[in-house]
Amino acid sequence: MIKFYGYKRCSTSRSAQKWLQSHGVELAFQDLVDQPPKKTDLVKWMTDHQDRGLKYFFNTSGQDYRKLHLKDKVADMTIEEAATLMAQNGKLIKRPLVVDGPKLTCGFNEAIYQTTWL
Repeated sequence: MIKFYGYKRCSTSRSAQKWLQSHGVELAFQDLVDQPPKKTDLVKWMTDHQDRGLKYFFNTSGQDYRKLHLKDKVADMTIEEAATLMAQNGKLIKRPLVVDGPKLTCGFNEAIYQTTWL
């Protein structure tokens, strides 16, 4: 079963969850804001998928991202620093974050979901 980190008030999270469920994919939902992923998990995922870059994992359109001026800081951040921020504030994570073993996606794109999760 895949782990689905979303936010109940996020329309993108709701759309992605609905899409997965309509395609028969079982998932375990965890609210990113109430219970962000552990730092150790974030470090592992960002390390395993570092070819995507740290920016891939950040919710670059979020208010918290803008308030912290992360646009100017992400390029110089280490994986550890990024994971620390995200583990403390789940709103910084691009949602939904969907993980199953070595497979991981951030955000919702039907074509990517089709090839990754079906």
